[in-house]
Amino acid sequence: MADGSLTRPAPAPSGSRGDAWRRLPVAARIAAIYLAARLVTTGFLLLAARASTAESRFGESPSLGDFVLGWDAQWYWSVAVFGYPAVPPTSDSGDIAENAWAFMPVYAHVANAVGLGSWGAGALAVSLASGYLACLVLYRLLRLRQDESASLWAVAFFASAPVAAMFQVGYAESLFLLLLFCALLCVALRRWWWLYGVIPVLAFTRPGVLALALMLGLYGIWRWRRRAVDPLPGAEIAHIVALGALATAVGFAWQLIAGAVTGNPQAYLETELAWRRAWSDAFGVFVPFEGWVEAAGIWFRLWGMPAWMGYAALVLLVAAVVGMFFAPPVRRLGIEVRLWAASYLLYLFAVFFPQSSTFRLLLPLSPLWGAVAAPRSRALRVSVLALCLLGQAVWIAAMYGSGNRFWQIP
Repeated sequence: MADGSLTRPAPAPSGSRGDAWRRLPVAARIAAIYLAARLVTTGFLLLAARASTAESRFGESPSLGDFVLGWDAQWYWSVAVFGYPAVPPTSDSGDIAENAWAFMPVYAHVANAVGLGSWGAGALAVSLASGYLACLVLYRLLRLRQDESASLWAVAFFASAPVAAMFQVGYAESLFLLLLFCALLCVALRRWWWLYGVIPVLAFTRPGVLALALMLGLYGIWRWRRRAVDPLPGAEIAHIVALGALATAVGFAWQLIAGAVTGNPQAYLETELAWRRAWSDAFGVFVPFEGWVEAAGIWFRLWGMPAWMGYAALVLLVAAVVGMFFAPPVRRLGIEVRLWAASYLLYLFAVFFPQSSTFRLLLPLSPLWGAVAAPRSRALRVSVLALCLLGQAVWIAAMYGSGNRFWQIP
């Protein structure tokens, strides 16, 4: 003992815990990240259930199954069990009321098939599995432009995002994101033939494929302008044009189907407007971009401020969004991600009315997490992850623990 050998720290092992983590296959590491995120979300949901009262939408002591089947999941369940109404319900004013035509059929029926008699179990399984697969594809998409560390952190942000409860409730978001990321990856890798199968399924999972049609058009223009340095063969031109036309056609197909079944060509658009009319009588017909202008005034008046401040805030928001695309971390994500983000944001501005569901509707912009994860600062990355989890806790408490206010709709 005189040499003190028993009191000195043992030498570090040749392989550290970090080395063991890096030796795992990427799919296993993403599975670990995703599982940890889902356990945290489950904890938040359990806390929301404990805090739920008789005044809550879900009542006292709801189960996790109640949350799975809550909110829009009821509409998807209705689609799977009853289908779509040939005669849409109407309100006291004679306008078409909220009904199942606002919800696409793919997720509803896939969940029904997977559940083997229990739609809720099938919905949970499809959402969970699609969320994990979406993480894998998102990682693959980001790795085309980023290193492994940034891509994994982006996946962690995505899996833990403030609205990550969507990965384990009966909503179509998880499946839509999986299909969307597959489509973006196919464009980035120029695997055109796969898109002929992905795009129609995407179109009938939830709205948004028209943004992909715009993205393909812009992508074709970008490729044409760069053809001197990046050759654009005739076969690729044909694919881009054909796929853009396909995305446009299937993007409008649901309106045509709803019109054919109900005998009312405006049945789908009037169904979507039914949710807006609860906010304002101004929504008689659909007018692109009207929703955001109306909402700017409505929300600021609800907050006790003059409407003009809402319009000014809207202008500043648009300017900030445009400026975002010039930020170096966003530019480094690649043209495919940037064109998709721009197209989808324009689509949102054109067709949606911003309210509490807007946070959920931002999920298709998730490839932009790559820009957030780009800085190599571990402290910054951990801080972003902590903010994601804090936002998730607040969002779940509001939407599922309470859900009894007009701004508590996921």
